[in-house]
Amino acid sequence: MPQLELFPQPKSSYAQSPQLTMSCEALHSWKQRIFAHQQSATASQPQQGTLFELAPHPCQATSIDPFTLELHNLSFCEKPDWGDRTCLYFVIDNELPLLLYVGETERTPKQRWMSHDCHSYIENYIELHRRYSLKVSVAIAFWYGAPVNRKQRLQLESELIYKWKSPFNKECWQWWGQPFGK
Repeated sequence: MPQLELFPQPKSSYAQSPQLTMSCEALHSWKQRIFAHQQSATASQPQQGTLFELAPHPCQATSIDPFTLELHNLSFCEKPDWGDRTCLYFVIDNELPLLLYVGETERTPKQRWMSHDCHSYIENYIELHRRYSLKVSVAIAFWYGAPVNRKQRLQLESELIYKWKSPFNKECWQWWGQPFGK
């Protein structure tokens, strides 16, 4: 007669479900589709002239180009806090380049980043690139011209998400899926 367990272990459905992995070809195709959209978003920024040629307002989605901002590696969290508390931030794979995520915060970037779901998406993204020996160069950029008013900041963040269709933002999963998280 087999011995019964005093403390039976619950069966986990997670351990039994297979881990699906994107193929190298699928990853390349996924990135190319995003790249094509983001290149068209960069190229198609028609600026309507005005009678008096006023400078564009600095807090408009059309005036912010995440690819021109100073990049920091993801270990910026290990350094002392720097910068203002209110900002927009952009996670970029500088290899292609691709804008992967747009976010906003009124906490310091370090405080926001340490408690963020996007962190695991990026780790999975980098891991898959390494599995296929593909180049990857993920960095983060900060834009400190964001409105202090949260409603205005969220509106600007939303405009940027829909303009660039950044794949790690949940609003864009309808176009790109969510192969690196959830």
